[in-house]
Parts: sequence; structure tokens; C-alpha cells
Amino acid sequence: MTSYLLKRLGGAVLVLLVLSVVIYALFYIAPGDAARLACGDRCNPQQIAQVREQLSLGDPVYVQYAHFLQGIFAGSDYSTGTAVLHCDAPCLGFSYQTDQQVTQLILQRLPATLSLGLGAMVVWLVIGVGTGLVSALRRGGITERALTLLTLAGTATPVFTLGLLLLMLVCAYLRWLPFPTYVPLTENPEQWAWNMLLPWFTLGLFESAKYARLTRSSTLETLAEDHIRTFRAYGVRERSVVGRHALRGAVPPVIALNALDLGTVLGSAVLTESLFGIPGIGKTLIDAVRTIDLPVVVGVVLVTGAAVVLANVVADLLYAMADRRVVLQ
Repeated sequence: MTSYLLKRLGGAVLVLLVLSVVIYALFYIAPGDAARLACGDRCNPQQIAQVREQLSLGDPVYVQYAHFLQGIFAGSDYSTGTAVLHCDAPCLGFSYQTDQQVTQLILQRLPATLSLGLGAMVVWLVIGVGTGLVSALRRGGITERALTLLTLAGTATPVFTLGLLLLMLVCAYLRWLPFPTYVPLTENPEQWAWNMLLPWFTLGLFESAKYARLTRSSTLETLAEDHIRTFRAYGVRERSVVGRHALRGAVPPVIALNALDLGTVLGSAVLTESLFGIPGIGKTLIDAVRTIDLPVVVGVVLVTGAAVVLANVVADLLYAMADRRVVLQ
């Protein structure tokens, strides 16, 4: 187990290094005048030259990339024009448009994205796994066909369309909830939960369709195995067969997919955060793209990529722990 974990972590570090090279090449080398993009339209030629010197953009490419990595692992100093600020490691850059460290900006927005992702995870697991299990046990019946139709509709409906429909139905027509306005958990937990209900269900319903399909196919595959038929032949109750044996065999792929989705929610919740005005990482990325704030865009893309890579490692470990047939090598 330890050797397997070390190998996976070593592979993850290698992938992260390759990812950093690709991101740096795309955002700092390919655009041309990256200093102007990083500084923004408000900067004069002297400020742009200062930013170019701080980012080492006049040096050879390998020196520029080494300076970029040095900032991540050892920190870096940035001049705001009136003072020099030290950015502690891990330093993802400095936003010259907002005069704020990118790392601090992401950490400020991370709780909102995590609250959205964790709440939506509960929704997509409960609805997706429950729907898939019922579809597998009622195979060929009207219930299974209706649930399959609903899951297909959920897959085909864009998340922003689903969110608008929920807003019109729940808030405007039925008036069960007021239009959501994000409130931090630390300020008012009750109001935070009420305002997050629609975002949770919007993202959770959209993601639950693939969990329903995965649970249904995994459960049907498990129910067709020889040991399940043996249990039934010995007269084991159907509830025990399904709950203790069939469901256990169908859970590992769901666990692996859930770990991966929770990692990708940092970047995939852009539409949901923008629709409901949640000040999370996704909305931060949209705002940075709109204002061409290059350091913030690079920082968010790096964090999102790192989350996906680490989520893959966690998914592999959880799959191996849930399914004893997997040999860790």
C-alpha cells in the first residue's frame, strides 16, 4: 500500500510539473506581450516595463520558468509602485489590477466553492445512486423507463438552463424560496443554507444523471455474477443479496468518480457560481478573463489542474480500498 501510494504521488508530482510547463507556455510565452496582459490597460509604459522585469520576461525562456517555479515553492517579491510586497510560498503571482496576491484571492474564494461542491455532492450521490439502484432492481418496468428518461433529460439539459428553470419555478412561480443571495457560513449559517439550496440542487441534479447510469450498469453487472446467483439459490433474502453483496460491488466505481468530480468542481462550477452570484473560484476566473487579469487566470488554472491531479490519486486509492479485487502494485 505504501509503495503504491508513493508511486502514485511521484506520478502526480511529475504530471503537475508538466502541467505547470504547459500553463506557463500558454499564458506567458504564447500571448506575446504577457507583461501588458498582466499589468492591465491602466498601466503606462514604465509600469509595463517594471512588470516585465519582475516576471523576468526579458530573460531566456528557461530562466522565466525557473523564476515562475521559484515563486511557487519559495515565494517572490512584487512592487506595487509605492512599496515592495513579499508573497509567501506557495505564491501564484500578484494581481496588478487589484493589488492583491493571487494566493490570498483564491483562498478567500475557496470556502464558497467548497460549500457549493460539498452540498452538491450530497445531492448527486443521494439522487444518482438511489435512482440508479431503483432502475437496476426494477429493470424492464415502467419505473425503470421513467427514471432512465429523467436521467437522459438531466444529461441533455445544460446546467444554466436547469438553474434558470429552478429559479423561475421555486422562486418566481411557487415562491417557496426567495431569490438566493450568497451569505457566508460564518455570518449566518441558517441563511447560508437556505440560499445555497438552489445552487446545490442545480449542480447536483446536473451531475446525478451520470451517477444514476453508472450505478445502474454496475449493479446489473454485479447481479449477473455467479456468487449472487449462488446466494439466491441458498435462499438468502433479496434485501441481503442487494444490500450486502450487489451494492458493495457497484459502489467502487461510484466512489472513484465522486472523488474525481469533487476535484474538478473547482473549475466546473463556473456557470453555477455565475448564475447564482456565488463569489467562488469559478466566478473569480470569469471576472479575471473579462478584465484580462493574467496572473489570476494562471493561478486559478493551476489550482484547478492540481485539484484534478490529486483527485485522480485519491480516486485510485479509494477504488482500491473499496474493491478488494484490485491489487495495489
